[in-house]
Amino acid sequence: MCGIVGYIGNKPAYDILINGLKKLEYRGYDSSGIMIFDEKKLVKKTKGKVTDLENLFTNSNEKKGSIGIGHTRWATHGPPNKTNSHPHTSNSGEITLVHNGIFENYDSIKKVLIKKGYVFHSETDSEVLVNLIEDIKKTKKVKLGKAVYYALKQVVGAYAIVVFDSNNPEEIVGARLGSPLAIGVGDEEYYFGSDATPFLEFTKSCIYLNDNEMFIVNLEKGLTVREIEKDSIIDPFVQELKQNIEEVEKGGYKHFMLKEIFEQPQSITDTFRGRLISASQPISISSLKKHYEVFKNANRIIFISCGTSWHSSLLAEYYFEELLRIPVEVEYASEFRYRNPVIKKGDIVIPISQSGETADTLAAIKMAKEKGAFLYGICNVVGSSIARETHTGIYTHAGSEIGVASTKAFSCQISLLLLMALSLGNKFGTINQKRYLRILKELENLPKTIEKVLKSNDIIESISEKYLDSQNFLYLGRGYHFPIALEGALKLKEISYIHAEGYPAAEMKHGPIALIDKNMPVVVIATKKGNYHKVVSNIMEIKARGGKIIAVVSEGDQEIEKLSDQIIEIPNCDELIAPILANIPLQLLSYHIANKKGCNVDQPRNLAKSVTVE
Repeated sequence: MCGIVGYIGNKPAYDILINGLKKLEYRGYDSSGIMIFDEKKLVKKTKGKVTDLENLFTNSNEKKGSIGIGHTRWATHGPPNKTNSHPHTSNSGEITLVHNGIFENYDSIKKVLIKKGYVFHSETDSEVLVNLIEDIKKTKKVKLGKAVYYALKQVVGAYAIVVFDSNNPEEIVGARLGSPLAIGVGDEEYYFGSDATPFLEFTKSCIYLNDNEMFIVNLEKGLTVREIEKDSIIDPFVQELKQNIEEVEKGGYKHFMLKEIFEQPQSITDTFRGRLISASQPISISSLKKHYEVFKNANRIIFISCGTSWHSSLLAEYYFEELLRIPVEVEYASEFRYRNPVIKKGDIVIPISQSGETADTLAAIKMAKEKGAFLYGICNVVGSSIARETHTGIYTHAGSEIGVASTKAFSCQISLLLLMALSLGNKFGTINQKRYLRILKELENLPKTIEKVLKSNDIIESISEKYLDSQNFLYLGRGYHFPIALEGALKLKEISYIHAEGYPAAEMKHGPIALIDKNMPVVVIATKKGNYHKVVSNIMEIKARGGKIIAVVSEGDQEIEKLSDQIIEIPNCDELIAPILANIPLQLLSYHIANKKGCNVDQPRNLAKSVTVE
């Protein structure tokens, strides 16, 4: 989860580090710190946001130096405070380290080091590693790179690290296993980050380290990348980034989340580009074309994911089973590998992740691969671990998503999943051709249709004002709308801290109905298609018990309007597309409630964008 930045070159490092940390704050914001070297080392760190760290630098002389590393933390070992924040320094004060991940065997190593006389000040596993590196460097009389190599052979867990030795200030060492780390390559200068956003404005040349790789950057000798297990030098792949700095700026919006909600028409356009040519032409997805037979002969499809991506997977189950007639299972990645699942050759496992770095999902991928499954990955971040660990896959191309609560990435996921199901269903002959063409036409117009939905923003904002004091929400949906009810409830929980639960509407009678009274707002997704009249019955049951009803309805629906306290209309469409549209008002409702309550919408408490620890 945590965010790592670093720089070595000829530019002043301070601004690069501070601005880089601000761009990575979505990864964690419990505490932050930086190290800058200018003839001598300066370390400053604090509990709180990066702006709190900035306030510590009151003297311009403290900002001098062209080498530095920084860190913004999401706490794992030890609570958020100054002592536990990074960078961590070895007992001698010579070696400094920033770390993202978890070392599982840190306690046993710590006990050995204590017996050797090492003193520990924090509760973190990271402080153990920096002292282990120092101990190896001294006892084996090796340079920093070799000391890091030997240390990593001893530790168990996940990590991305960047390490600096003040005895050799021309050099920075780093490595990754299970946590992302990128290197920006400039003109006799190098940038480091948990992703590329900290250095996008300086260079587009980027190297994404693979698992079990480490690097040594020396200003005289340049960059060396090694494979840790084999201890061999490798030739890294340098890719040209297509991302623009504008994508990671707010662009006049108050919050990234609101900006990303309104970017959805463009994001879905980008998702469809080159894949949905027109409503009269076949869908073109190259990774599916190459593996049609694999899907045709599949025994079943298993989706694995976490959080919002799990809701995408649940909707995909509905799409794929209806359009392909292949059995589908949906699994929480965090539970999948711990229950000894039955996986056989002929099974297709589809992991879904916005970041492509979700630790639980990556672990599930490795287990499924070992058992012989075919892995088809879906993620947003180009070059991410999931993209590299799967046999093939597809990018959503949603663009940078900075807000911790996912919005446009989710919409792009479910739109792409529908496109995939349509493509395969058409190829296999399991979908009615007339309906297939009609849905393609609606998908072609989907960005414009979403623009119409977004015009309800002012109405939704006014609705939100009525529920700022609510303590609980219930979200209900049937069929394709059930996963959207779950996602709507999750969004509200994430950013407003209001307790909310999503249920299949029919399940309301099996417990949740006991909670309904005049203080319980109930959000019901009730579009014309599907089990409409049954949902109307559910609404009447809520009304009879005094519940407040916010209904997402098809345009022109007068029946539900009479029963509801507030309605939000979406355009009439096929029932397969309706959940994509219905989701957007729920995003806006959550946003406006959280914003009006004064919550930190982009950085909700205790959360991080990319969950890279178990």
